[in-house]
Amino acid sequence: MQKITRSNPTFMPKPVGNYSHVTRVPKGAGLVVTSGQVGIDEEAHIPSHLNEQVSYTFVNMSKVLASEGLTEDNVIKVNIWATEEIDWDHFYTEWDKLFETAYPSMTVAYITALGWPELKIEIELWCADVS
Repeated sequence: MQKITRSNPTFMPKPVGNYSHVTRVPKGAGLVVTSGQVGIDEEAHIPSHLNEQVSYTFVNMSKVLASEGLTEDNVIKVNIWATEEIDWDHFYTEWDKLFETAYPSMTVAYITALGWPELKIEIELWCADVS
């Protein structure tokens, strides 16, 4: 079985965060893309604080991966949209619990609004099924 590989070319600056510059997907892998996961709990409550939304978002990311029989090792790309500045200390605590060291490629964008005005963060996952 071929594996997903991640790298940071030595001739480039090191990543400014916990992510990989390059994630290579083996030929023949299945592509799984999730809708953006948001910081909402099971009762559809949206916390008012960004850090609480971040924590719920990671819970929901884990659930959506499990629903497809995938793990964090299958995540190849993460797109993050936030409406206010991310508390990176809190974010990376949640990030490192999920990804440990198999960091996917990442893009972060600060935007003015998400689909609902209460939402402050949304994270989309791109995954490769190599089973």
